[in-house]
Amino acid sequence: MLRFLTAGESHGQGLLAILEGLPAGLRVEEERINLELRRRQLGIGRGPRMNIEKDKVQIISGLKKGITLGSPIGILIQNRDARIDKLPGVFSPRPGHADLSGALKYGFSDIRNVLERASARETASRVAVGAICKIFLEVFGIAVSSNTINIGGKTVVEEMFNQVKLAQMKKDTLGGIFEVLIEGLPAGLGSYVHWDRRLDGRLAQAVISIPGIKAIEFGLGFGYAECFGSQVHDAIYYRKGKGYYRRTNNAGGLEGGVTNGEPILLRVCMKPIATLKQPLDSVNILSKKSGKASIQRADICAVEAAGVIAENMCAFVVADAFLEKFGADSISEIKANYLNYRKKIG
Repeated sequence: MLRFLTAGESHGQGLLAILEGLPAGLRVEEERINLELRRRQLGIGRGPRMNIEKDKVQIISGLKKGITLGSPIGILIQNRDARIDKLPGVFSPRPGHADLSGALKYGFSDIRNVLERASARETASRVAVGAICKIFLEVFGIAVSSNTINIGGKTVVEEMFNQVKLAQMKKDTLGGIFEVLIEGLPAGLGSYVHWDRRLDGRLAQAVISIPGIKAIEFGLGFGYAECFGSQVHDAIYYRKGKGYYRRTNNAGGLEGGVTNGEPILLRVCMKPIATLKQPLDSVNILSKKSGKASIQRADICAVEAAGVIAENMCAFVVADAFLEKFGADSISEIKANYLNYRKKIG
């Protein structure tokens, strides 16, 4: 089983992650991980924190001469802006954030105790983990990518830029929609035998856990609601040398929670950032007096970055499912298992 844990606060000393279950024999280059971390910091509408943090990973365990040992991989990303003990308290929760619910849940009188961990800064750890999983998947010809298709209702790049400029001028924020595409997968990953082993459910949970994500669909998604079954289900064909294939992919690569050999396509909606420069009404949790929500340093729009995070979360989930099917203790054993399976299914 592949699993990971993260730790760290937005303005703490750094972010930590431990990735367990990766087989021995995989070459991992830190620069490949750093590339994904840089991609996470890019995109139109990003905030000033991106100019402060120059995220670089340190792998502190699990490798010898750049090759995995099969033991847990320890990952560290240092924070440059490490002022957690010096920053002022926060007492007016922001609508749309975890501020109020988190403070009530844990009994905090200072909302900073919530926002330091609830911050999307934590996702840098997830990207680092996912980047390693991408390296693993590439060995077997599997690629994960993302594409921004809508920001603030605009679908043309120039119009997206203009919409973000407008939001900036209005001291407002924007959300949007991105796609994640997973190519090169064999049929047979995931399982229909239990609800928690269905791969679409696992992918959905991983992606919906990213801060700001509010909706997800696979393949045709909500479009299924408007059609007859005869119009939307992907007919099956077979050709010697190619095996089973489809001419359409409305299912988005998954049927019954199992990959069917077509690319996995999922579409994801991110809400506008919850921190507004012209804040909404709120209540001070100490005095209970009405006022405006707190203002924190934040992005105007982070849809492109969310796509990168989702890519890497999907890479983790798919790598886990791949190891369930072909798992062994070393890359060489997994390759043999995988090749035998591909021969069997044609």
